[in-house]
Amino acid sequence: MSKNQDELVFLPLGGSGEIGMNLNLFGFGPAHNRKWLIIDIGVTFGGPDTPGVDIIMPDTQFIEDNVDDLLGIVLTHAHEDHMGALARLWPRLKCPVWATPFTMYLVKDRLSEVGLLGEVELHEVPLKSRFSIGDFDLELVSLTHSIPEPNAVAIRTPLGMILHTGDWKIDHDPQIGDPVDAKALTALGDEGIRAMICDSTNVFTPGYAGSEAGVRKELTKLIGEFPGQAVAVASFASNVARLESVMMAARENDRSVCLIGRSMHRMVGAAKAVGLLDGVGHLLDEEEAVSMPQGHVLYLCTGSQGEPRAALSRIANGSHRHLKLSKGDVVIFSSKIIPGNEKGIFALQNALADEGIDIVTEKDRDIHVSGHPCRGELSQMYEWARPEIAIPVHGERRHLLEHAKLARTLGVKKALAPHNGEMIKLAPGGPEIVDIVPNGRLHQDGNVIVSSADEGLRKRLKMAYAGQVAISLVFNSKGQIISGPDPRIDGFPEGPHGDHLEAMMDDVADAAEDAYMSLGRNGRLDEDIVEDRIRSKVRKLIKTHTGKRPVVNVIAHKVK
Repeated sequence: MSKNQDELVFLPLGGSGEIGMNLNLFGFGPAHNRKWLIIDIGVTFGGPDTPGVDIIMPDTQFIEDNVDDLLGIVLTHAHEDHMGALARLWPRLKCPVWATPFTMYLVKDRLSEVGLLGEVELHEVPLKSRFSIGDFDLELVSLTHSIPEPNAVAIRTPLGMILHTGDWKIDHDPQIGDPVDAKALTALGDEGIRAMICDSTNVFTPGYAGSEAGVRKELTKLIGEFPGQAVAVASFASNVARLESVMMAARENDRSVCLIGRSMHRMVGAAKAVGLLDGVGHLLDEEEAVSMPQGHVLYLCTGSQGEPRAALSRIANGSHRHLKLSKGDVVIFSSKIIPGNEKGIFALQNALADEGIDIVTEKDRDIHVSGHPCRGELSQMYEWARPEIAIPVHGERRHLLEHAKLARTLGVKKALAPHNGEMIKLAPGGPEIVDIVPNGRLHQDGNVIVSSADEGLRKRLKMAYAGQVAISLVFNSKGQIISGPDPRIDGFPEGPHGDHLEAMMDDVADAAEDAYMSLGRNGRLDEDIVEDRIRSKVRKLIKTHTGKRPVVNVIAHKVK
């Protein structure tokens, strides 16, 4: 094969083998001179295994090394797992950005927060538009999802067309926005789709996800069952159709809506800026709401996932500056439990229940539908698109493998479930893994972005699980101890009287002194040797005492 032959390749750096943190690269051209396009650049969130880290992003080292060949970033929609890393990672990439109006409003908001709004070349494109970026001819196709303006992207190249679905479902009555553009998808299928890169989230769920219209009807009925009581509804702020459903349900029950939480205000502002939520009427501020009869107010809150700093958690623990719920009031969770958030959600619900507050969830009533395609919807998409190749993304490993299996039963000739970092040639020939590039995760630690392999983060995790021991020792040029060894121990249980910890500190001091004195004269004068010997001795001692392997820091200082 000629080294100058054009190739069409797909390279996921995030979102394959996981749900969230989506970043997909499409490349066209010969291997030595390939031009790249990014579709989506999202985040995921930290947990107990990443203490101190809230935001996690894909490692972009590969495209940073090829940044001169990066043509731009196209965003399919405004969910955090698809656009949340843009403002954080743009300084590394410095390329133009394309998005539809609702998404672009939020992009500008985020860029403004970090002082980048005037630096980024932004292109706002209409829904259903067609535009070119280098050799990539892109067409947006309207879909339905749990946020306004979700788009599939048809990417035409001289070597064939790719359909990248982004996140989607089939909702024939979506309440906000247009239904899925089945006519456009069928036309693309007629034209010929080389490969479809497709959402896999609900591949194990039979049937269809359901319509927002049914949720709106059920919410209206449910809210009417609590006359005279304060009612709060927790939902994903980005689900603007759900926000409108709650607002309409409140109006039908003679209640005015008060937004609680920064994200609610941000998303409602974005929606109103592009002409959505026009018919919801006046929204109360918090001071107005708490002064009204509570049977005529509905509080629309952030915090459906038990986030400790979100509005509903502050209400539950009594720290909210205005709103307090009491026995007999009602909290409605119009949302699902995202896997991994169970502990926080159940703790929040238990705190509410302990105050005598009634709780209603989607397990009790039909007040939530997923924004992702179930098996019936996937089958319909393949019937419309008829791709030659199926590339499942947006799912854990088991989701991708099951999606590939399903695609083959639906008549797709070839299917490949990728791992992050696998470069897949789609044309000519293919699908074929032709390279594996550096990939991983970046952690935002305060104001600093570092690799997940950063030694400082590894030590922090170790300290979280096993504690820390620090020993200081001062000695002179004759090898005599002047001060210490002086131990400090953090993160260990003290016991009922602290006796255990005091005894262990005494043992640490003795072990450190023994380690120092066991060195020869030259060794006792070398700070590095002293630190290594004491560290080794203390580690063994602590392991014997506690069964743990803490971080051990030794500071040895020689004076004249």
